[in-house]
Amino acid sequence: MLSALIRTARPKQWLKNVLVFAAPGAAGVLDEWPEFGLTLLAFASFCLAASGIYVWNDLLDLDADRRHPTKRNRPIAAGELSIGAARVAGVVLPVSSLVLAALTGRWQTVAVVGVYLVITIAYTLRLKHVAVVDLVTVAAGFVLRAAAGAAAVDVPMSRWFVLCITFGSLFIVVGKRYAELYELGNDAGTRATLEVYTIGYLRIMLAVSLAGVLISYCVWAFETAEASSSDWPFYELSIVPMLMALMRYLLVLEEGQGAAPEEVFASDRLLQLLGLCWVVVYGLAVYVA
Repeated sequence: MLSALIRTARPKQWLKNVLVFAAPGAAGVLDEWPEFGLTLLAFASFCLAASGIYVWNDLLDLDADRRHPTKRNRPIAAGELSIGAARVAGVVLPVSSLVLAALTGRWQTVAVVGVYLVITIAYTLRLKHVAVVDLVTVAAGFVLRAAAGAAAVDVPMSRWFVLCITFGSLFIVVGKRYAELYELGNDAGTRATLEVYTIGYLRIMLAVSLAGVLISYCVWAFETAEASSSDWPFYELSIVPMLMALMRYLLVLEEGQGAAPEEVFASDRLLQLLGLCWVVVYGLAVYVA
């Protein structure tokens, strides 16, 4: 049963929670132990919160999952994890996430995690069936991850940083729907909104969100560089690997992949290399230059 519970908790999805480190990293405080420890607490809190929501998602979608070509293999749908045990986990995990958030010593962190739980539960119950609203709701979850990191260490988020995270999140979410529609084809009815979306519409949304993240990131990079006292153009140079990573991910989507973004990031070596390049260049801008 433990193995089934771990698979239901989807630890692979915890990769999304690295966004918690974005604001503290950009503020240059991750090299200080108290702030790094608080960020780790926020990260762990979001991991538990997200896992709790996944449990409830599988419980509420039990019948639909059993009709899905791949989701039928999920532990609850396959009968490997009992409904009773899943309900207990669905309560314990979110409560534990709020406790961890409280350990940061800031009520703002608890509030952010609480809002995340509320909107994701609303998404699971209703919002995921409403076209467009489902995209915005999932993207909001990514923005809240970044906000949790900022709240935990009490650092501000500039408006361009928020816009960059918002459009970047929307790009990933729209890409996921695009890949799902491309992959499922005639079986797209297993997700309600895929009956509404078309490949053409999602391509337009990909273009809009890609343009949004590039413009907001470029303005953020140049604005931050201007505010810094460094003579090295690391902030500006970080645009290059960011642009290449977005272009690479767009190519992956056009090849029919991307329905599981975390698997793409975990397996695509070029995407990993570009991500590492961005971390190094931006890290140099914040912590060295």
